[in-house]
Amino acid sequence: MKEIASMHHVIFSYDTEEDESSHVPKKALDDVSFTLYEGEWLAVVGHNGSGKSTLAKMLIGLLFPSSGEVNLFLEKLSEENLWETRSRMGIVFQNPDNQFVGSTVQDDVAFALENNGVPHDIMVKRVHEALHQVKMADYINHEPHHLSGGQKQRVAIAGALALQPELLILDEATSMLDPQGREEVIEIVKKLRSDIGLTVVSITHDLEEVLLADRILVMNEGNVLMTGTPQEIFAKGTELENIGLDLPFALRVSELLRESGVKLQGDYMTEEELVNELWTFHFSK
Repeated sequence: MKEIASMHHVIFSYDTEEDESSHVPKKALDDVSFTLYEGEWLAVVGHNGSGKSTLAKMLIGLLFPSSGEVNLFLEKLSEENLWETRSRMGIVFQNPDNQFVGSTVQDDVAFALENNGVPHDIMVKRVHEALHQVKMADYINHEPHHLSGGQKQRVAIAGALALQPELLILDEATSMLDPQGREEVIEIVKKLRSDIGLTVVSITHDLEEVLLADRILVMNEGNVLMTGTPQEIFAKGTELENIGLDLPFALRVSELLRESGVKLQGDYMTEEELVNELWTFHFSK
């Protein structure tokens, strides 16, 4: 498999964060290593202060490690290659309002293309294609700030897609959305992966988003606590709860049912899987 991004023994400390007992700067990232492969969806989870947001900032070059290496597209990320590297990835942040710079939707989607010197005719085509992909073509001349939360985030994704990125980074991109807006954004990302094999890193608290990932990276106190598939990670339920992470609703209900004497065949991550099992259990009697 082709490597898209990796970190090798990355350490980073914010100067303002100190350990009270030693007066030594606290490590926001402490010997972090992982590899991301082409076409993969990696979800990064952890409680507040676990280091996941710092990890995201490292990937997009807003921060550089105190020691260790961050590699993107098989090249060490540096100030010299930062802008060229960023042109190969799309970035969507938590609050879409912070990303808007254009007076209309099409102006905003075109902004990064203009900065990258994309010829006008190609830029127009990409803007229309990107807005069509996220089902916002009818809003091309609307003012971004008059859109709903879900629509704003779809425009932000369109801006990222117009760059035709090899890697899409979602930094808490669904956390400020209502359930409908969150579902809209997740469905768009799912379709893009299916259509073009986009590589995705999502920094998230949303369990629905986490369950769609191929692999989960769990952060705790600046360290990579564990990595694995959703099934492998959520099988360690007690360990996750001990660091303040939630378990999928269906998994928690499954545990309660077992405690009540209901025999289930497996561990169910989604409500649909659990309902199907219970349906089978009921009619087998």
